[in-house]
Amino acid sequence: MKKQLITTVTALALATMSAGAYAKTELRMSWWGGNERHQATNDALERFQKANPDISVKAEYTGWDGALTRITTQIAGNTEPDVMQTNLNWMPIFSKTGEGFYDMNKVKADLHADNFSDSALNTVTFGGKLNGVPVSMTSRVFYYNKDTWSKAGIAYPNNWGELMAAGKAFKEKLGDEYYPIVIEARDVFAMNRSYMIQTTGKDIITQDGKLNYSQDEMTKFFELYTKQVEDHVFPSTKEYASYGRSNLYEMRPWIEGKFGGVYMWDTAITKYSDNLKPPMGLELAPYPMAPGAKDAGLLSRPSMMFSIGRNTKHPEEAAKLINFLLNDPVGVKALGLTRGIPLSTAGVKELKSDGTIQESSLSFAGYTQAGSLPQTIVSTPYTDNAQLMDIFSEEMQALDYGKSTPEQSAQEFLRKGKRILARLTK
Repeated sequence: MKKQLITTVTALALATMSAGAYAKTELRMSWWGGNERHQATNDALERFQKANPDISVKAEYTGWDGALTRITTQIAGNTEPDVMQTNLNWMPIFSKTGEGFYDMNKVKADLHADNFSDSALNTVTFGGKLNGVPVSMTSRVFYYNKDTWSKAGIAYPNNWGELMAAGKAFKEKLGDEYYPIVIEARDVFAMNRSYMIQTTGKDIITQDGKLNYSQDEMTKFFELYTKQVEDHVFPSTKEYASYGRSNLYEMRPWIEGKFGGVYMWDTAITKYSDNLKPPMGLELAPYPMAPGAKDAGLLSRPSMMFSIGRNTKHPEEAAKLINFLLNDPVGVKALGLTRGIPLSTAGVKELKSDGTIQESSLSFAGYTQAGSLPQTIVSTPYTDNAQLMDIFSEEMQALDYGKSTPEQSAQEFLRKGKRILARLTK
């Protein structure tokens, strides 16, 4: 009897030890994207689990449509995944004070955070808490149609005065239908924000989501726009509307090279270059700088981040997964460029060494230029808020149709903008 009891106890103990040996930490990871990103990420997760058999990862993925609604429901119900692909513009919704996500400062060692620049990490730090790690960065820079500019017979501008002068040169040498650049409302806002930061040292919106310009400064902002239209730097909203409602890169003047360039996200430039009539092509242009400027005023932000859920029970394992995807050669190769050019120095090095990143590409050229420009004033989650951009676009149209003055548009933008930002930050 005693021998049987000892045998039974021993068997139970061995079974318990065996179960413990094979027990796994279970993580959930969510993201949005297309089929290419889904396949690459699932492949990377399989490789992570093979390298870490004590961790299993459940994938939750969808397209862009519905992604915000889904994550909103999960966060509200405290059922969010351990690792989430997030968007910078979501931060005011979920984490105004930095409390909405796990503070990744606590796991910086596991993240190998030294692979990421301080300025990039600062863009996703709220209330002193690191709410995510930028997967990739995207910046607005200038790309010019080399054939059109050559036909105009002028060099690419190095400063804002030369850009303004290019408008008249295009008109005189090529005709009314030719412009140095073509830009929409968001682009105008971003470009002129850059000029104002360079010349005043002030951003239009503060990090805590407040309009930072006086009536006089905002008036100068709109006067700059009217001067650019007057000097033929780009088409007015009135003229732009005459080209139809298609995407800019699908418009005939773009395809035929009558629009000489764009101020565009470096991650999106390929669809613009691919639609030009051969043999025309785009080149990265110098970034205009004002004399004595200490900050380029670049609009640069994470294209997306990886965040850790506030309610996770496994922050170290979640950080280990993020590190694998962004820094480990195996994970980096698996993801490739499905989330853009990696911000991680280790990631870039790996993809350059195996030829995935072509240093001659327009996107990489823009990425490199953006990283070389001086920047101390970083954009905020509110900088290109959709509602603010709608107001700015309305005031541009009012100016172009003679229904407003720069002073009146400045007053309206400040009044409506303050109301929108107050709702977003309360």
